[in-house]
Amino acid sequence: MAPSSAPWGDRDFVKLWSAQAISAFGARITRDGLPMAAVMTLGAAPAQIGLLAALSNGPALFVGLAAGGFVDRNRRRGLLIAMDLLRAAALATIPAAAWLHLLSMPQLYLAAAVVGAASVLFDIADHAYLPGLAPRDRLTQANAALSATDSVSEVAGPALAGVLFQWFAGPSAMAINAVTYLISAAFLGTIARREPAPAASAAVYWRRDITDGIRLTLAEPRVAPLLFMTGSNAFFGMFFAALYVLFAFRILGMTPAMLGLTIAAGGVGALAGALIAPRLARTIGAGRAIVAAAAGAALFNLLIPLAPPDPKLGMVFLGTAQVFGDALAVTAAILAASLRQTVLPQAVLGRVAATFQAAGGGMAVIGALAGGLLGGWLGPRAGLFIGAGGLLIGPLVVALSPLRRYREA
Repeated sequence: MAPSSAPWGDRDFVKLWSAQAISAFGARITRDGLPMAAVMTLGAAPAQIGLLAALSNGPALFVGLAAGGFVDRNRRRGLLIAMDLLRAAALATIPAAAWLHLLSMPQLYLAAAVVGAASVLFDIADHAYLPGLAPRDRLTQANAALSATDSVSEVAGPALAGVLFQWFAGPSAMAINAVTYLISAAFLGTIARREPAPAASAAVYWRRDITDGIRLTLAEPRVAPLLFMTGSNAFFGMFFAALYVLFAFRILGMTPAMLGLTIAAGGVGALAGALIAPRLARTIGAGRAIVAAAAGAALFNLLIPLAPPDPKLGMVFLGTAQVFGDALAVTAAILAASLRQTVLPQAVLGRVAATFQAAGGGMAVIGALAGGLLGGWLGPRAGLFIGAGGLLIGPLVVALSPLRRYREA
C-alpha cells in the first residue's frame, strides 16, 4: 500500500484512529479476561461460559434492531463518546466486585451484556461515521489502517491478560480497559470536523427502521450474500467462544500465560491481513478475495480441534490457526466493510450496519448456547470440529452469488 494512498494526512482521521487503537487494546483484555475470570476464579462450567458468550453478543440482536435509524438520525461522534463512557463505567464494576470478594457469575453476565450493548451501538455509529472522514477512494485504506492497529492490540492485549491472570489469578487486569475507554472518549472529543446535521425526522418509527435496513441490504445483490455469511459465521464462530478457553485449559493443559501468548499470535496474523487486504482486492477483485479469505480462515480453524493433548504441541497448533486464520478473517472483514460503505449511500449505512449487527448477534447467541451445550455433551473437541466445518458454509454461499464478480476495492 503506497503511503500516499493512506489517510494519515488527515488529523481528524488520526484522532479517530488513536481512539480506536487505545480502546481496542483494553478491549482484548476484557474479551479474554471475562471467560478466564469465569473459569479460573469461579470454576464456570461449559454451559456457563456459553451463556457468558451469548450475553456478550446477544445485545447485537436487540440493540442492532433498534439502533440503525437512531444512528442515522443523530450525530455519530457524540454516540461514540457516550458508548465509550458507558463501557468504562460497566467494566469498572468487575475489579471492584473482585476486590470486595463479591464477584459472581451474575455480575459477569450483567457486565458482559452492558458492554456488549454499548459496543454494538459504538460499532454501528463508527461504521457510519468513517465515510465522513475518509474519501470514497480511500475507504479500503482507512479500514485497513484501523484494522491494522486493532491487530496490534490483538498481539499485546491477550498476552498481557494471560500474564496478569497468571500473576494475580483474578480479574483485576480488566480495570485497564475502563481507563482505555476514557482515553478513547477524550480523543474523539478533540475531532475538529463538524458532522453534517442529520436529516430531520418528525417521529421515530423503529419498526420501519428495521424493515428499511433489511430491505436495503437484500436489495443490493453484492451486499445480501455478506449478510448470510455474517449470520452463518457468527453462529459457528461462537462455538469457539464457548469452548476455546475450556479446550485449552482442560484438554490441552495450557496455562493462562500460554493461552494469552497463543491468542496474541493471532494479532500478528491479523496485522498481516490488514496490510494485504487492499493489494489482494486489486489483484483478484474484492469479491473473489472475500471468498478466498473467508474459506481459508475456516480451513485453518480446523487445526484447533486437531491439537494433541500436550501444552506445548497444543500451543503450536492453536498458534498456527490463530496466525493464518486471523490473517484471512481480517482480510475478508475489511473488504466486506469497505464494499458496504462503497456501494451504499452514507445516509443508510447506520440501518444497514444495524441489520448486520442484529443478524450476527442473534446467530451468535444461538451459536454460543449451542456450542456450550454440545461441549458439555460431546466434549469441547467435537464441538470445535462442528464449528470449524460450519464456517465453510458462508464463503460457499458468497462464491455462488454475484458478489464474486465484484472487483472495485
